[in-house]
Amino acid sequence: MKLAELEEIGLKNVGNVYHNLSYEELIQHELDNNECALTKKGATAVDTGIFTGRSPKDKYFVDREPSNKHIAWGDINKKISSEIFDELLIIAQEQLSNKDIYVTDVFCGASAASKRSVRFVSEIAWQSHFVKNMFIRPEPPELEVFKSDFTVLNACKAVNDKWKEHGMNSEVFVLFDVERNIAIIGGTWYGGEMKKGIFSMMNYWLPLENKLPMHCSANVGENGDTALFFGLSGTGKTTLSTDPHRALIGDDEHGWDNYGVFNFEGGCYAKVINLDGKSEPEIYNAIRTDALLENVVMYGEGEVDYEDSSKTENTRVSYPIEHIENHEPTLHAGHPKNIIFLTADAFGILPPVSKLTKEQAMYYFLSGYTAKVAGTERGITEPVATFSACFGEAFLPLHPTEYAKLLGEKIDEHGSNVYLVNTGWTGGIYGVGHRMSIKDTRACINAILDGSIQNSEFDTTKTFRLHVPRTLGGLNPEILNPRNAWKDKDEFDKTRDTLAEMFIENYKKYNDGEHEDYSPAGPIVGS
Repeated sequence: MKLAELEEIGLKNVGNVYHNLSYEELIQHELDNNECALTKKGATAVDTGIFTGRSPKDKYFVDREPSNKHIAWGDINKKISSEIFDELLIIAQEQLSNKDIYVTDVFCGASAASKRSVRFVSEIAWQSHFVKNMFIRPEPPELEVFKSDFTVLNACKAVNDKWKEHGMNSEVFVLFDVERNIAIIGGTWYGGEMKKGIFSMMNYWLPLENKLPMHCSANVGENGDTALFFGLSGTGKTTLSTDPHRALIGDDEHGWDNYGVFNFEGGCYAKVINLDGKSEPEIYNAIRTDALLENVVMYGEGEVDYEDSSKTENTRVSYPIEHIENHEPTLHAGHPKNIIFLTADAFGILPPVSKLTKEQAMYYFLSGYTAKVAGTERGITEPVATFSACFGEAFLPLHPTEYAKLLGEKIDEHGSNVYLVNTGWTGGIYGVGHRMSIKDTRACINAILDGSIQNSEFDTTKTFRLHVPRTLGGLNPEILNPRNAWKDKDEFDKTRDTLAEMFIENYKKYNDGEHEDYSPAGPIVGS
């Protein structure tokens, strides 16, 4: 690449520039640099250092016009002055100068009308490998004329020693300057910061063009029927969208524009803790040459112990989407016929499947509910409700209602059906009841996708007022209405009302008088 391009982003006296290396070349660099180990199946395995997850409290946007008029400032989107950004930009530039660097050019977005060109710069070979896996890889003719819309300088070895003086959270910094189209990362090696950083930017750019960015997976059937799967971590979003009978569009980040649904990425980023080849064969078999494992424990001659969480519960793998045999090669499809909200309700209250009205869809989209269970975090001894707006609040630069408004408009325009599917507990809370079986959840999903659920008669539950089928294929009717699955009906009613109050309390922040109020579609205690 041209020296002038490096000078434009402030890098000086750069040694070798490893620009858009092949997978084979990158893996050789990783081995030569002692950055990775090879697994028996040919995947590379790396450690991301002390950070095995994102650092959301260290993420900031520059307070600059006109973006500061659109960004919803607060705990999620924190301000930083242009002066502090420039100071840390110099630190990042100095870190990446006077050495060999890796430069990778990719696209984010498979829709020609909506994609962005992104350039990543790092001194670590595996980080270049990671973004090559996760984003869309341009064809050689496209690389010849590539011009980046946005640049990420990953100076992971640099730290901010003046973070207290700057009023920041720690020596880690993940900073975005919207107007100058640049982001800088320092103090953390975690690859997901690059992936989610660009997702955050797409969440800024697209709504301003009346396009909806979504934290969801997507697949498409043989008849062209597209399905979206929203859900927080642990709800089954990746597992349930990876279906041998439907082509995978993508497992995590998508957009919805005038032409349909399109993947932001060219790869998948799956959790591998307790990965089992029998229950998740598509993901298990995708872990081969070119795949990149993070923070797994290895033993013997390149064997991986997926059950060992001694480094982190957040063990992951990134791989090109081509590793999934049944994927949609264009990475896009038509407007969705079905939209599925996944929740792992550890209170055992929500039905395994319920059909939502448009107003309920808006309410549960803004709620973004799931539950943490005992044992997942220190100090948790009973289920804890977790709400994340639009199933991805940490990545929303704009106010959540902006995304909900867009979703509602598109549901109206295209007549999409919306369902809530509980992949969590039934028959009691966590520790009393039992987890929904994957078989039963698959049966619910299949009934949605093949349309047979439309033939069901529906009942309306009390309090949450969800529309649940009386019968559904071979499913035990006792589990379809969750109250029937509890032995102690009084305890169910008490727990139901407690969870309803959590929903009501969480939604109050959206009742500000400035945005449409969907709370009438939510639970009403005593109804």
